[in-house]
Amino acid sequence: MNNQLKIVITSLILVTMFSACSLTSQTTIKPKDSFVLGDNKHGSFHVALKNISKQEIEVYKAPIDGGTHSYQIVKPKKSVKVSVDRNTALVISNKSSDTVDVQLKVTGDTGLSMGYKN
Repeated sequence: MNNQLKIVITSLILVTMFSACSLTSQTTIKPKDSFVLGDNKHGSFHVALKNISKQEIEVYKAPIDGGTHSYQIVKPKKSVKVSVDRNTALVISNKSSDTVDVQLKVTGDTGLSMGYKN
């Protein structure tokens, strides 16, 4: 096998691996509720989040061993990118009295728990 063919095959394998390590979702969050991504043991991950609602949302990190930090408000129709450390959850909180929707693209470790809490 020549070197160019080895490079092409290796590149295809890497592209497949990286594309397999992502997930895309549109998530609905009820009023006064939160969506928690990664409240379990896991590696680091990155989230590209877009608020596609008319209400602002709050996003923050919550290490699974306790505490919270890195609060930010995401206005309607705005996007943020968040890097999340290993064993830390990303909480997306809807404090409004309306349902909100967010678009998420998660890359990195995608073996994450996902659930709602109020």
